[in-house]
Amino acid sequence: MQMVGLQAVKPSDIESTTMSKVTWRLVPFLMLCYFIAYLDRVNIGFAGATMRADLNLSATAFGGAAGIFFLAYFFFEVPSNLALNAFGARRWIARIMFTWGIISGAQAFVSGELSFNIVRLLLGVAEAGFFPGIIFFLTLWFPTAYRARIVGWFMFAIPISTVIGAPISGLILSLEGVAGLHGWQWMFLIEGFPALIMTFAVLYFLTDRPIDANWLEPQEREWLQGRLDSERAARQRILDLSWFRSMMDWRVIALGLVYMGCNIPQYGLSFFLPQIVKAFGVSNVTAGFITAVPYLVGAVGMIVWGLHSDRTGERKWHAVIAFLFIIVGLGLASTVDDPTIKMLFLCVAGFGFFAVLPIFWTLPTAFLSGAGAAAGIAAVNSIGNLGGYFGPQAFGLLRDHTGSDVAGLIFLAGCGFIGMLIVLLLGYNPAIRRSLTAELSEVPTYSKTA
Repeated sequence: MQMVGLQAVKPSDIESTTMSKVTWRLVPFLMLCYFIAYLDRVNIGFAGATMRADLNLSATAFGGAAGIFFLAYFFFEVPSNLALNAFGARRWIARIMFTWGIISGAQAFVSGELSFNIVRLLLGVAEAGFFPGIIFFLTLWFPTAYRARIVGWFMFAIPISTVIGAPISGLILSLEGVAGLHGWQWMFLIEGFPALIMTFAVLYFLTDRPIDANWLEPQEREWLQGRLDSERAARQRILDLSWFRSMMDWRVIALGLVYMGCNIPQYGLSFFLPQIVKAFGVSNVTAGFITAVPYLVGAVGMIVWGLHSDRTGERKWHAVIAFLFIIVGLGLASTVDDPTIKMLFLCVAGFGFFAVLPIFWTLPTAFLSGAGAAAGIAAVNSIGNLGGYFGPQAFGLLRDHTGSDVAGLIFLAGCGFIGMLIVLLLGYNPAIRRSLTAELSEVPTYSKTA
């Protein structure tokens, strides 16, 4: 490497400086984007109590319409991620945000079960590819050793969107009757607007790849691109999959089922938790604050658990332990009626919901690269997000038939158990283990020659 100025840059110095710049440049911005995306995805849960009454929807109909978003997501996610790989993250993510902002606001004008289903379906089409696109984008910027903590910080937006969004949504719901609109209509209109604004911010702020980053010094761009290229080459020497083969690979399918085991409990509960809390006899605003508590616990778990996994280099048992929190928390919550104790157990489950996510997403990115990574990550997310369809629908159906939440909570805990069991059976796949070893050993070095 050529000297920069009078002294050569030491690898440790350039790594520290470069990764600090990249992290502060990209992660807070992507967190904000995902905060808006996730809030627009799940604010239907906050609208549920009053919206169901205004539109005369049963719990089953509401859960089905809320979850149909994920059915559209399933079919359009892989094509969307391949388009992102072809056109670049900056343009494609901006397109996604613009279309979902418009359709999210359109939820304010649904008039019954049919129109509600149609708009939720269109919202799934519009947003398809956003999350796996960002995960793929992060693989283009962050070496393997950084990924659990970086994915953790990015996905930190999920619980925070509820911690902040729940009280805000509760306040917006109090606008009932203003300008002749229901509170839930105001909520959809107001919370859909930020996505439109962020469309232009994405076009201005994001850079597709390190080599194009004018905000990095030339030697920083060279170091980071070299490190990432070396890791990608190591993966490809072990397992080089085309985009189609990656979608059919048994590891991808198995990880998709594990992710479904994460999402059925999470979404099944999140769409109905505001209604469970409202049944405690509290106001909309108070329900918003109470609903936020398990997500606040989950936010802490996500960061702490992801960082611990990176520092130890261990993935499997970190995932298993997080699943145990989900299973135990939901199982115990189904056995009690006292609001305080029930929320305590749901906080235990909340820790597990979000602690498992950054650990999980290190697994597919450990053996997939290039177009195979774009398609494989999208396939994992597509399969997993079917849990967002089945979870709310099953929970709503069980609630209608039993008149309580006990059966629904037990069902959600059971799905978490299946996800944990697949992780245990999957174990450490040799391709994953060998690729991680190769990546960590093949770090580019820099000489001090002029």
